[in-house]
Amino acid sequence: MILVVGISYKTAPVALREAAAVPADAVPALLAQLRGECGFREAAVLSTCNRVEFYGEGDPWALEAASRLFAQRIGQPLAALQGQLFALSGEAAVRHAFRVAASLESMVLGEAQILGQFKEAFRLAEEAATLGAALRGLRDRAIQAARRARSEAGIGEHAVSVSHVAVELARKIFGSLEGREVALVGAGKMCALAGQRLVQAGARATVVGGRRFARAEELAEALGAEAVPFEAMAGLLRKVDVVVSGTGAPCVILHRADVAAALAARNGRPLFLIDIAVPRDIDAAAAELPGVFLYDMDGLQAVAAANRREREREARKAFALVEEAVAAFVAWERTLQVQPVLAALRRRAEEVKQAELRKARRHLAGLTAEQEAAVEAVAAAIVNKLLHPPTAFLREAAARGGATDEALLAARVLGLGPGPERPAAEGNATVLATAVAR
Repeated sequence: MILVVGISYKTAPVALREAAAVPADAVPALLAQLRGECGFREAAVLSTCNRVEFYGEGDPWALEAASRLFAQRIGQPLAALQGQLFALSGEAAVRHAFRVAASLESMVLGEAQILGQFKEAFRLAEEAATLGAALRGLRDRAIQAARRARSEAGIGEHAVSVSHVAVELARKIFGSLEGREVALVGAGKMCALAGQRLVQAGARATVVGGRRFARAEELAEALGAEAVPFEAMAGLLRKVDVVVSGTGAPCVILHRADVAAALAARNGRPLFLIDIAVPRDIDAAAAELPGVFLYDMDGLQAVAAANRREREREARKAFALVEEAVAAFVAWERTLQVQPVLAALRRRAEEVKQAELRKARRHLAGLTAEQEAAVEAVAAAIVNKLLHPPTAFLREAAARGGATDEALLAARVLGLGPGPERPAAEGNATVLATAVAR
């Protein structure tokens, strides 16, 4: 059974998430604890700024042990985490994992970063040898569902942050941003983030500094750009394609007349002005000039809000896709319950086949290599035909969710083990493994 224990931005404040965070170098020891102390047969740990979650395969009782370990790691009694720590099992745990990978549980719906973090969590578990068939299946199918959610539902297509909106609007105006010139007026967080997005899209940046020119130089170094004083602004307006301004100045620093003067030297090339300052840096009247596109924070946030609504609409499709994937995974996971019986059945059939071939060879001395291969092929074909009906029956029964009794009966009828009564506290897979133990 799939198990999940954790906290997220939905349930816990940032201070608690910080205390629970698991550095990459601490993951192997924690995975060993989950398996050795908590009863997880398989384990993985996902730790991001917005969530810390333990994933496992095991029996339901292991949830309490994992929850206590979670509380111990952050130095709080388990009772103090009530309402903040969640523990899920079975289909609910699978659904949660799939939604996390598809960014349907993210603070920013449709953000792409979480899928890479999800993959990395399971990569670390793979390296630590704590993944088995169940969690590998969970990982693979969750990734597949996440990709479908992005490609078929399109939840990541509409920019929902101011910096992303700025880049998308620039693309609508200029097409490709490769080689476009950008002037960043100011070196605050918002300016830096917008500049980073534009540079990642292929633009070349120049940082315009003011009184704190050292900050402009630091940002320029981080972006591989040049820092210039504000006095260079008039010349920049004549050649750049995009201006992002966020200085924190108490009044307008870029007037309509400044923009109009620059237009004469631009030969009709469009100019995109992005004003992320409050109060505004750029004269609103500049938007009246031909070829000038001006967005302030209200305009950018209005686009972002419209895009969020569009993402939420598309998310309904993504949720439906995830539900399909969850149902398919649950049906597949149930087939794991009968694997011990099927493996034992295959082993027993192979033993019988080899024993009978040894007897036959005593009476068939002198066979050529081709004849020997033909005899082997006939024996293998008979075994496969005989195994197909019980194999298909048990897998179909498992997919319906009722395979344990049938598998135990098959184990007894086929002479694969004693077929003991099922103890109530044991998981189905454990019981079947015991039933066919040799």
